[in-house]
Amino acid sequence: QVQLVESGGGSVQAGGSLTLSCAASRIRLIYSNYCMGWFRQAPGKEREGVATLGRDSTTTYADSVKGRFTLSLDNAENTLLLQMNRLKPEDTAMYYCAAARARYDYGWYCDDYDYWGQGTQVTVSS
Repeated sequence: QVQLVESGGGSVQAGGSLTLSCAASRIRLIYSNYCMGWFRQAPGKEREGVATLGRDSTTTYADSVKGRFTLSLDNAENTLLLQMNRLKPEDTAMYYCAAARARYDYGWYCDDYDYWGQGTQVTVSS
């Protein structure tokens, strides 16, 4: 089964940076049949997608983090990274790593994100 473990969360002042890591077990992230993504949920708010990486290496970002967050893969460590810069208090949330099955239909598509890590807390103070 797919196993995902997040790390790198913590407390930081507004304007600071953090890098989140998602270590994957039992799947290979590079050239794999999975899509990967980071999601977040703050108390009283709905879960939202932050950044995703498709099977064809396409990346997407939420409008609220474009230009500030960067998604990448550490192929040697089979780890998904999220570099977060110029953090804002609004970024405070529990961040989750997730994986989805990829399928090919004249192009690569992602199914529902069915595999989730335990989450890592990010707190940004003013």
